[in-house]
Amino acid sequence: MPASAPESLQRLATRVEARLDEFLAGERSRWASFDADLAHPIDEIRRLVLSGGKRLRPAFCHWGFVGAGGGDDEAVELDAGAAFELMHAFALFHDDVMDDADSRRRQPTTHVVAAREHAEHGWAGESRRFGEGVAILVGDLAFVYADQLLVEAAPGAARIWNELRIELNIGQYLDIVGGVRRTRDLATSERICRYKSGKYTIERPLHLGAALAAPDRLDELLPHLSAYGLPLGDAFQMRDDVMGAFGDEEVTGKPVGGDLVEGKPTPLLARATARADDAQGEVLRTVGDPRLDAHGVARIQQVIVDTGALAELEERIAQLAAEAVASLESAPITPAACSELVELADYVTRRAL
Repeated sequence: MPASAPESLQRLATRVEARLDEFLAGERSRWASFDADLAHPIDEIRRLVLSGGKRLRPAFCHWGFVGAGGGDDEAVELDAGAAFELMHAFALFHDDVMDDADSRRRQPTTHVVAAREHAEHGWAGESRRFGEGVAILVGDLAFVYADQLLVEAAPGAARIWNELRIELNIGQYLDIVGGVRRTRDLATSERICRYKSGKYTIERPLHLGAALAAPDRLDELLPHLSAYGLPLGDAFQMRDDVMGAFGDEEVTGKPVGGDLVEGKPTPLLARATARADDAQGEVLRTVGDPRLDAHGVARIQQVIVDTGALAELEERIAQLAAEAVASLESAPITPAACSELVELADYVTRRAL
C-alpha cells in the first residue's frame, strides 16, 4: 500500500513554498518594472515550483541540518530548501526540452507554452526553436536564483552544492546517452539512476544541511549520512522508475508508460531484458520506438511482470530502504532527525506520486 506524506514534510513544504513565493514575487516586481516582458520568465518559474512537488530535497536538507544540531526554524536552511526547489526546477525545464514533453503536473510545459505563443502571434522564425530557447533560458534563470539563495553559505556547504550540481548534470548526460544507445545493462542503468536523481535528492541535501549547521563536523557526519542517503536515493529513483513504467496518469500527472515510450535506461528494464526469452526480448526491443501506442506499452508492461523483473526490483527497493534505516542506528545525529528520516525512508520508497 502506498505511503502518505509525513506531516512534518507537509509543514516544511508550506514554509518552503512561502519562501519561494516571496523571493520570486520580489524578483518579478524588480524586473517587470524594468521591462514588462521580463515578468514572463519569472512567472514560468513560479508556475512550476508552486504547482506541486514533494519537497523532498528541502526535507532531507532540513533533517541533515537539525540532525547536525541546527535549529528547527532557521532562515539559512529555509533558503537552502528553496534553493533545492529552484535547482530541481532548472533540471525539469531542461529535462522537458530534452524529452520533448508536452505536460508536467497536468499543465503544459514551458517550451510548449512559448511555442504556442510564437505561433499565435505569427512571430519570425520557428515556433519550436523559440519555445525550446525560452525554456532553456528560464531553466538557467532558476539555476542562478538557486545559487543566489546560497550565496552566503560557508565554504564547506558551497563545495557540496557545487559537487551536487556537477553530479546532476553528469547524471542527465548519462541518461540521454543511455537512452539513444538503448542501454540495458544493470550496472550502467544503476549508475544513471544514482547520479541523475538519487544523490541529489537525498544524499547531497543531507550533506548540505549538515554543512550549514556543523561545518566543523563534516568528517564525522558525512560518511554516516551517505550510508543512509545513497541506498535510499537508489531506492527512491527505482520507485520513480516503477511509476514511470506503470504509474496511474491521474495520480502521477505523467502519461502511462512514459519511460517506456521515451526509452529510459532504467534498472527495471535492465532486469527485464536480462530475464527475457527470445519472444519477450522482441517485445522489449520496442521500448523507445516513437510509434509505440497504448497497446504496445501494455505488452511491454506485461513482459516486465512476466519476467519477474518488477517483483525483483520491488524486493531490491525494500532491501535498500532497510539498509538505509539500519545505518541510522550508529549515526551521530539527533534522535528527532533519526525518527523523521525513518519515516521519510518509508514514504519515498512506498509513494505513488
